[in-house]
Amino acid sequence: MIHSILPLANILQPFENIADAIIKFFANTVGLSWGISIIAMTFTIRLAVLPLSLSGIRSMRRLQLLAPQLKEINERYKSDPERKQRELMAIYQKNSVNPFASCLPFIIQIPFFIGIYQLLRSDTFIQDVQTSGKSVSFLFVNSIIEKPTGAEAIVLIILFLVTTALSLLYTTATNPAAASGAQRYIFLIFPVLFAPFIANQAAGLAVYWIATNVWSLGQQMVVQKLIPAPPPPSEEEKEAKKAPPPPPRKKKRRR
Repeated sequence: MIHSILPLANILQPFENIADAIIKFFANTVGLSWGISIIAMTFTIRLAVLPLSLSGIRSMRRLQLLAPQLKEINERYKSDPERKQRELMAIYQKNSVNPFASCLPFIIQIPFFIGIYQLLRSDTFIQDVQTSGKSVSFLFVNSIIEKPTGAEAIVLIILFLVTTALSLLYTTATNPAAASGAQRYIFLIFPVLFAPFIANQAAGLAVYWIATNVWSLGQQMVVQKLIPAPPPPSEEEKEAKKAPPPPPRKKKRRR
């Protein structure tokens, strides 16, 4: 999967360079271990895109408030896609909502992930780590620049699966507009399918992804307290929003 994206390596080189500079700053300047430096780099990147994340969450909250109107339009114009699209865009513009804003933070993380993937595979970075004099081990990880094996690989995969599942489920549970019903559990297929890829890469990539999941989960918990999702409308509110029935037609008197 990743190999099909590798022709974009030159385009994504700046993201690899940024990740390299941040990791080496924490390792060489601050004096942290390479494993901690990867986590610090992860949190630094997530902190940098935090304003976009908050903007996306606010946009999602506004979408949740508009959900009844959007549902009504979808049902009313389901046989007329062009009219439906015009009506939806009119509501988005009227309420200053960008339906794609919530996706932007995730999209931005993709080039960073590919950049970090490339960085951990590069001979230059591996040589810099090996000649730095710092330990390449981290907690139970033997080397952040080598593929994990045995119990180390099992623990990393379990942490990857659990943190990814918790992050996805908590996000969809606190943001019903993102997914509902069976869709929430379909998301669980994603980490399962991706686990073999993570297991066959340098352990540092798994450390990066697990750290990303921990940040995402913590961010969602804090945001839920500060920007809670709107409560579902009560039955009275639903009835109040229903359009009144049309007046009865007067019967014409026969002459």
